[in-house]
Amino acid sequence: MGVLTSQKINVYYDRFKDIDVTFTKDMIQVTGLLTQQVHLKCGNDFWPCVVYTTSFSGAKVVANIKTGLLGKIQATNNFVNLRFCFRPPGESNTVTFFVAARVMASAPYGNSQDVNMFTVQFSNRPPDDFIEIIGRVLDANVNSAKRKDDRIPLTADNLRKLNILSTETAVFIQQVPRRCILRDVSFSGSKLIMMGVSKFLLDKEASIRIDFNDPRESYTIKGKFVRAEDVEGKKEMVALALNFDENAVPMGYKIRLNDMLTSTSAADRIGTTEEEPAAAK
Repeated sequence: MGVLTSQKINVYYDRFKDIDVTFTKDMIQVTGLLTQQVHLKCGNDFWPCVVYTTSFSGAKVVANIKTGLLGKIQATNNFVNLRFCFRPPGESNTVTFFVAARVMASAPYGNSQDVNMFTVQFSNRPPDDFIEIIGRVLDANVNSAKRKDDRIPLTADNLRKLNILSTETAVFIQQVPRRCILRDVSFSGSKLIMMGVSKFLLDKEASIRIDFNDPRESYTIKGKFVRAEDVEGKKEMVALALNFDENAVPMGYKIRLNDMLTSTSAADRIGTTEEEPAAAK
């Protein structure tokens, strides 16, 4: 942690201050939230809780009230501390901190008589580590919509910047893996080259696997072939444009692309691709 400048963290805070993030399974994975180590501290006591949503100004948490939590909150005049614990992907150490807050509302969660959802408002700006972890996800989500068609040609330099292991990968068509070569990637799709006949592949659903390093991660993203072109001088090959199902694009993939796009100038990242690599056999 701490790789972002104070200026960038301030930009995250000002830009996303009031945007709520829901801790879905995907969100828990990309932030590295250690759910078993999240607690609500009231006085000197700790209560396990589940963070349902958070922003930079507050959160909604779910906790069991059968252990006297409501009375304890009243005794402290609604002041609590929310303990967060993260191990971001690729990091060996955990990041733990408390955020001072005040309980603004409490209501039964669903139809339960044992569990309440608490709305808490942070008393101060949360720690920079928290802003960096959550802001990085929010920034990737916003830019994946604004810059969805920004193509990144997979030159040797861009492969290194993205930490993509290789352009040689697999595309799954009707659950059958076929070897292919990635030519470019974007938030909304990718271009690949494979052996085949365009008329038999166009409009078919497919999934592409993209392998990353540092940390080692693989994403298989489904979509549909929307465009096909012949490969000059290689009659047995076809170049295909795969349009991703936007609801199936993993947040971790969005973060990888966004980190690269926001740290590289347009002139460096967008341009003609290198000479075609050797065809996959």
